[in-house]
Amino acid sequence: MSPSASTARNVSGDTPEPDRLNDSDESLLATYCMTGEMDAYEQLVHRYEREIYSYLRRFLGDADMAEDAFQGTFLQVHLKCGQFQEGRRFRPWLYSIATNQAIDLQRRNKRHKAVSLDGGRTTEEDELGSLVDLLVNKDPGPVAHLESSERRQWIRDAVSRLPETLRSAVTLVYYQGLKYREAAEALDVPVGTVKSRLHSALLKLNQAWHDKNSQPVVE
Repeated sequence: MSPSASTARNVSGDTPEPDRLNDSDESLLATYCMTGEMDAYEQLVHRYEREIYSYLRRFLGDADMAEDAFQGTFLQVHLKCGQFQEGRRFRPWLYSIATNQAIDLQRRNKRHKAVSLDGGRTTEEDELGSLVDLLVNKDPGPVAHLESSERRQWIRDAVSRLPETLRSAVTLVYYQGLKYREAAEALDVPVGTVKSRLHSALLKLNQAWHDKNSQPVVE
């Protein structure tokens, strides 16, 4: 029997049985796959509910779509647990499923806007650091408070307009904090490809930022 949608999102906030708290992700998945023990499945959902929903919400830009993708992600965990390869890590595998669910949902809803990779690229790489700071600054510290809401919104909008391949790399690494190796596993690409996509994404964002701020002032 597959887990229900209400099981996937632990609305009540109840913590799964404590005897599973110290089990590894991989051990929990193996237990669920072999025995169908719901405590193991619910522990995995409990561990990753906020993290994966936050990722999908940021990736899709829509709460309802993020909820649908979340449900689909953990349904796929149920359906594909038998395909999980020994020696693989659960977290990148889960992100791979979540990313595919988000992309499929976008395509089904015809909300995905393709953005051309063509166009000029700036060579002023010395200014990329400040943009990275904007991307990774998630804490409401003094710097965050000093940034205008317009600037923060521009960053979110610019990331959302990146091509799908670049946007997924930026979201996984800069927003979700995955290591290059983990992001590569999640996207099923070499580590070098992740680095290349991040570099291309930052160049495009940097160019867009300069274009926005170099517009002539109309008097």
